[in-house]
Amino acid sequence: MCNFCPSRRGLFSGIGSLAVTAALGAVASRSALAQPTRSVETPDAALARLMEGNARYASGQMSERDFSAGRVARTQGQAPFAAILGCADSRVAPELAFDQAPGELFVVRVAGNFVTPDGLGSLEYGAAVLGTKVIMVLGHTSCGAVNATVDALQKGNTLPGHIADLVRAMKPGIEPVLKTPGADLQQRAMIANVQANVRRLQTEKPILGDMVAAGKLKVVGAYYDLPTGKVMMV
Repeated sequence: MCNFCPSRRGLFSGIGSLAVTAALGAVASRSALAQPTRSVETPDAALARLMEGNARYASGQMSERDFSAGRVARTQGQAPFAAILGCADSRVAPELAFDQAPGELFVVRVAGNFVTPDGLGSLEYGAAVLGTKVIMVLGHTSCGAVNATVDALQKGNTLPGHIADLVRAMKPGIEPVLKTPGADLQQRAMIANVQANVRRLQTEKPILGDMVAAGKLKVVGAYYDLPTGKVMMV
């Protein structure tokens, strides 16, 4: 055997050590990826980040992003900083409106942006498990679901299929507005619907209400202005 060549046993041992080291490194990498970093850690900072992103969007100065970057890392977990209860309207996309990358927002959408049992469970999961710091109930101008509810309550017309369920769900928040005289009825109804759902989420037991009371979570209301792209707090 050549005196200058490593033994077969030593060679295989070295290869084995390298394999173990590589495997441990891969495990460590996966472990690190499984602990995603949240971009902000307080309710006030989360709300500020949302509004700063919307300011960029409305002014046409959105951040440039490679959406394929980080795709593999995102398979290991998520740490969204905010949850949005928004309308299903195709003209309002929360990730765009707040200029946020994938993994930053936990979004629940339903026509009329109101709380449903499934939506509530989703928002509770976002706050208690994923750690979202703020929930924003986001309405928008010219909301078809709100306008249909106003018309149905005023005229007594019956909407077909399960569309009528939307009216029944939004009626408690919108009906009081109909009794108050003034212009811009549909705008006031949209805002009232947002505010009613904010109040509900702020007091929902046993999860969201307790987190709000402890200062761990903030629930706010806002609406998206279709012509300008600006989000207005209400």
